[in-house]
Amino acid sequence: MTTAAFTPWILGLTGGIGSGKSAAAERFVALGVHLVDADQAARWVVEPGRPALASIVERFGPGVLLDDGQLDRAALRQLIFADPAQRKWLEQLLHPLIGQEIFSYLAKAESPYAVYVSPLLIESGQYQKTQRVLVIDAPPQLQVARTLLRDNTSAEQVQAILKAQLAREERLRHADDVVVNDGDLAALHAQIDHLHHFYLTLRGGQP
Repeated sequence: MTTAAFTPWILGLTGGIGSGKSAAAERFVALGVHLVDADQAARWVVEPGRPALASIVERFGPGVLLDDGQLDRAALRQLIFADPAQRKWLEQLLHPLIGQEIFSYLAKAESPYAVYVSPLLIESGQYQKTQRVLVIDAPPQLQVARTLLRDNTSAEQVQAILKAQLAREERLRHADDVVVNDGDLAALHAQIDHLHHFYLTLRGGQP
């Protein structure tokens, strides 16, 4: 048997803010599926000593660093949120680096398939490197309510984030599978478990 037979296929997992992406991701991990989160990879590439952090400081100044040399995410977020051109520059710097981190990590998976979680899976184009896309979906009013409960933020800020994210219809258009997360955690787990058993029957992400 060749090692190629063990190459895992990649499931892209995405959803809007407050949809339940993280809870779905945790369930896949509990089921023994190898998973990498884009947010984790985004933290790896800007750790002190990495070239990306030096580029960010060169562009925005030392004000984006904390006292210990780590990136001050809140300060950087404020700078780019108000300026689309700066946000675009940052995305062009980080997306390729994050992609390299993610896909080298996913390639080491020992489960039959691996999960890549990203809120920007569609927008960044990374979905093209996955074999299948799962969207966690929820009614917009529920997304807002969950985010307010979780993030200690204002309704206006949540609405602004929702507007900045990809339209729900566009996200669903890219989906191979959709989980509607409008119930409790047990209901979400049941749907993920059902999909997991289906995914184990797939080769290369296709029936």
